[in-house]
Amino acid sequence: MEALSNIVGTINGIVWGPWMLALILGAGFFLQVGMKFMPIVKLGTGFKLLFAGRKASGEGQISPFNALMTSLSATIGTGNIAGVATAVFLGGPGALFWMWMTALVGMATKYAEAVLAVKYREQDELGNYVGGPMYYIKNGLDKKWYFLAPMFAGFGAIAAFGIGNGVQANGVAAVMESTFSVPTYVTGIILMVLTAGVILGGITRIGSVAGKLVPFMAVAYIIAGILVLLINIGALGEALSLVFTHAFTPSAAEGGFAGAAVWMAIRFGVARGVFSNEAGLGSAPIAHAAASTAGPVNQGLIAMLGTFIDTIIVCSITGLAIITSGAWTSGESGAALTSLAFETSLPGIGAYLITISLSIFAFTTILGWSYYGEKCVGFFFGAKSLMPYRVLWIIAVYFGATADLGLVWNIADTLNAMMAIPNLIALILLSPIVFKLTREFFASNGATESGEAAE
Repeated sequence: MEALSNIVGTINGIVWGPWMLALILGAGFFLQVGMKFMPIVKLGTGFKLLFAGRKASGEGQISPFNALMTSLSATIGTGNIAGVATAVFLGGPGALFWMWMTALVGMATKYAEAVLAVKYREQDELGNYVGGPMYYIKNGLDKKWYFLAPMFAGFGAIAAFGIGNGVQANGVAAVMESTFSVPTYVTGIILMVLTAGVILGGITRIGSVAGKLVPFMAVAYIIAGILVLLINIGALGEALSLVFTHAFTPSAAEGGFAGAAVWMAIRFGVARGVFSNEAGLGSAPIAHAAASTAGPVNQGLIAMLGTFIDTIIVCSITGLAIITSGAWTSGESGAALTSLAFETSLPGIGAYLITISLSIFAFTTILGWSYYGEKCVGFFFGAKSLMPYRVLWIIAVYFGATADLGLVWNIADTLNAMMAIPNLIALILLSPIVFKLTREFFASNGATESGEAAE
């Protein structure tokens, strides 16, 4: 097991090297510039369409709102609690700055992914809408690029068991054991039963559960996080100063914090940022392809909100709570660090709050990623593979809950990068289509933002 961990760690260091971070940030920045920073400028338009999108308005299986909630169910998970804490522990406060940068360019990436997902989606033999990178590669690019489609779907099908299953179940089991002394195998069994009750009903049931659970859990966590920040309001200015200064200068060792170079702040900030909001991975557009939307750009404007909500809002609250409380120098890492930060500020209830939040976040992530994984498998084997995949997914939840956390995190990080490569290449090659659809949409609407799309 130690040898395997070392091998995975070595591979992880390679795939998350400078070129990979440059590809993720570079692709997002290229798309932002190509759209004249429209995803940032039109953020308000996205929120207007989101609230209007609670009802279906076109062909598809779920409402635009539920499509975003399904996407958010997969992104708001352990990355927002344990992932942010790990980034700060390994990269220092400056890692939070690089998470923000990843999110700002990632909004353009997520927008482009959803636009292409709706533009090039198909219907399977059961009449369900299917889409995502494998389909916009297949239907939007020349045949010489087709190899990228099975490459993405293959990595996606495997990666789902890491980022969307193992890491999430493991996070819940670990925090339940440390807080409530619940054995990991008990948590594994409970998660299996709850997961089965939802995913066996397909995307309609997943979307329905996500549409109710995600807004509730996100708002509750944000309120609790703001309360922690208010309690530590005196330290907020210094915390923000640390974030910006340590983004460009090394973080010195302090207390239980071992210190970190600028490269570590960038590497772990970007890696955990991508892990959390998934911009560039190509996972979210699989959910957005099922939306009953007026057109590609409509769904793109809604999709980009996922990155903003996940990282700019939720991850920022976690990171600033850790820094303002002083817990970042404690030597703790992962969910235990976030738990310590909340417990320090809200004694008696902080640790329980994080335990419950992480458990709900992780559970919904398991639901969302089960859909992503099955669509990747369905690309190869069709609709007949869906039920066997769901059964395998349910069983894997148990093994994820009892696995080694360090190894699971490293495998998830590695597979994230492998998924992102074919998707980012496709996004760059198809960027002229994204730019064209965007121009036509806003030209035809005359900036009225009425929500009527140009197909």
